[in-house]
Amino acid sequence: MPTVMGILNVTPDSFSDGGRYIDLNAAISHAEEMVAQGAVIIDVGGESTRPGSVEVSIQEELDRTVSVVYELAQRNICVSIDTRHPEVAAACLKAGASIVNDISGFSDEKMRDVVSQYDCGLVVMHMQGTPKTMQKNPHYNDVVQDVSIYLNNQVTILERCGIARDRICIDPGPGFGKTPEQTTELVRNMHVFARLGYPLMCAISRKSFLGALYDIANPIER
Repeated sequence: MPTVMGILNVTPDSFSDGGRYIDLNAAISHAEEMVAQGAVIIDVGGESTRPGSVEVSIQEELDRTVSVVYELAQRNICVSIDTRHPEVAAACLKAGASIVNDISGFSDEKMRDVVSQYDCGLVVMHMQGTPKTMQKNPHYNDVVQDVSIYLNNQVTILERCGIARDRICIDPGPGFGKTPEQTTELVRNMHVFARLGYPLMCAISRKSFLGALYDIANPIER
């Protein structure tokens, strides 16, 4: 049964909605609207990871996210915190987040230590490089096979750390270190990732490959 995740970027510079929900009341209102429309999970992000973006400080990310996560959790909304920083993950889990969505695939040992202390869900994503560099000539021998191998390796590491298999979801990372053509190839082969045996995230909303396929330059119009 598909589950809808609503994206709530509390940043000034995300690629499609930057600046729209940096006010706490605006963020909560938009989250409640998405839940009313059928979202089961609200994914809160406090650092833009659009292509070319620059990393923000830990304190800035905490300032943007923790109060939003707390307020949503108090409303019995299932919250996912989208972060690659263990300090942010820990603070948001303490504030009531139920899921950690890590674009760096839990490659940081400190992040693995954090999630080992909670009974949270994990979204393990693939990204080649960092947001700042990932779109500079991304290369794969076979994008589907390479991403599949990476995800399988990362979940194996997590399970060896004592993370239960049923806590893990995988995300091939459309648009993260992939050309529009490579992302299209990933999306056409989602069944390959589903065969790894984990819940599968299909995070394609408004991504640049859709713009390339349908000639829609403005992300908000996709």
